[in-house]
Amino acid sequence: MENKNVLLQAYKQAKYQVTGHGKRDITVLKEALARVSEELESDMYGKGHVIEAFQEKMAAYLGKESAVFFPSGTMAQQIAMRNWCDRKGIKRVAYHPLCHLEIHEEDGLKELHHIESVLLADENRVIELDDVVNMKEEVSCLLLELPQREIGGQLPTYKTLQEISDYSRNKGIKLHLDGARLFEILPYYEKTAAEICSLFDSVYISFYKGIGGVAGAILAGTQDFTEESKVWKRRHGGDLISLYPYILSADYYFDQRIGKMEEYNSGAKELADLYNTCGAVCTLPIKPVSNMFHVHFHASKEQIESILAETINETGIGLTGHLRENGEEDCFFEVSIGDNYFNVPKDELKHAFVLLNKKLKERVLA
Repeated sequence: MENKNVLLQAYKQAKYQVTGHGKRDITVLKEALARVSEELESDMYGKGHVIEAFQEKMAAYLGKESAVFFPSGTMAQQIAMRNWCDRKGIKRVAYHPLCHLEIHEEDGLKELHHIESVLLADENRVIELDDVVNMKEEVSCLLLELPQREIGGQLPTYKTLQEISDYSRNKGIKLHLDGARLFEILPYYEKTAAEICSLFDSVYISFYKGIGGVAGAILAGTQDFTEESKVWKRRHGGDLISLYPYILSADYYFDQRIGKMEEYNSGAKELADLYNTCGAVCTLPIKPVSNMFHVHFHASKEQIESILAETINETGIGLTGHLRENGEEDCFFEVSIGDNYFNVPKDELKHAFVLLNKKLKERVLA
């Protein structure tokens, strides 16, 4: 059996799993549907009380005029970029080199919409005002991802966001928020979602990350913007005959977890502290600014997989099931804190880190 399977199997069989909300199985939907009246009618092709009420609820929460529900964020964001490019007549948008649209969507923006991307900032840091001001190309839209997932969930200062927003509006550049993890950063900025979204012309949010729903996304903005988005949603095949399984789970878990984001952030800081007490380990950021961060090991992936699997098997504390290489002598994984973390006995969690540190000292730092 390969090492990666050893680690994954150890994680799956652990008594406690440290990250996430729990297994992504059918119970996620069953729990959401348990309180729904059998008389509630399904939505049909984007219309009906189920979808319209939820869209209105999310528009109000985000402080936007209107919102439209999508089956995926990939679809929602490509359509947002298309709308802004069509309006300005420039098929070019700007974003971070590790933006989801650039590295995870098989060039969908380029192949489906023939939109070019302008990459701002270095891969290892967030976009700053100078990156925007010094941009040579003319663009229709600038996309900011908050937090920047691929570099550990880092964030710019709120002052920077305000400055970029003001500059973009003065230059006629539309500002779009990739807010897949918007809910999770509210404690850090000490702002409401509406306050943050007021800096942006359009906003995307996800319902399966920190919220833990089945799937789905919201795209919000002005009424005319969302009406245009609905046309493209139909063109993309996103108007399924019914989306209620996604909507009902999104609505249910939004109500269950939106008030826990500060707790998740505190848990992430606590766990990061434990990792940073271990030799050959550092977190990115050192102090998490949301519920997520990356854990980097200064050793080979093969070596760390073995150590982590042993630690999990000996303690029953599932730290992770996956590792990614980051060069020959460095590997890392992503941590996302949810409900699971608070089910782990603190003394057992601390014991797991004592053991992990011991193994790292003996086999990595020796």
